[in-house]
Amino acid sequence: MNRYAALLRGIMPSNPNMRNDKLRGVFEGLGFDKVATLLSSGNVVFHCDETDEPALEDRIQEALNRELGIPGGTIVRGYEDLRELVDRDPFTGLKHERGSYLTVTFFKDQRPEVTPPASVDELTRVIGYDESARAFLTVIDNSTPKTTDFMAWLDRTYGKDITTRTFLTVQKIVKKLDT
Repeated sequence: MNRYAALLRGIMPSNPNMRNDKLRGVFEGLGFDKVATLLSSGNVVFHCDETDEPALEDRIQEALNRELGIPGGTIVRGYEDLRELVDRDPFTGLKHERGSYLTVTFFKDQRPEVTPPASVDELTRVIGYDESARAFLTVIDNSTPKTTDFMAWLDRTYGKDITTRTFLTVQKIVKKLDT
């Protein structure tokens, strides 16, 4: 049985159709085992026999749209890929804390064609692109009330087939999949 995490884009827990119990219900209805949600931001872990991640993404997204009216993106990553990312600790020496968020922006497809500049704005430092995780790694300074332009830049540059999580959330997803 393979272990996966579905990273859903645009989930707002204030929307009744986007609450964890409804999300779990869609995944259970698809026949997946050991379905669990993590936090309230569109992180669903599950087990299944399937091995084709793009096909899983399409199947899950179609069901979310049909059953809950959720049109957003679905990105699936296997446990091994996420475990390797966490074990590599690409943010070595950096700390996720109130003043700096360590973030991972996952891409649905392979390597993006555009490489981000070292800094899109003064609040964002790009660590780099992690090939095996298919993700940009960044440190976001959130110590001021000013908002970074990085997320808007990502959307403008790459479209909607991306989603961002803190590295802390990725670590929690891996821990949940460990059980």
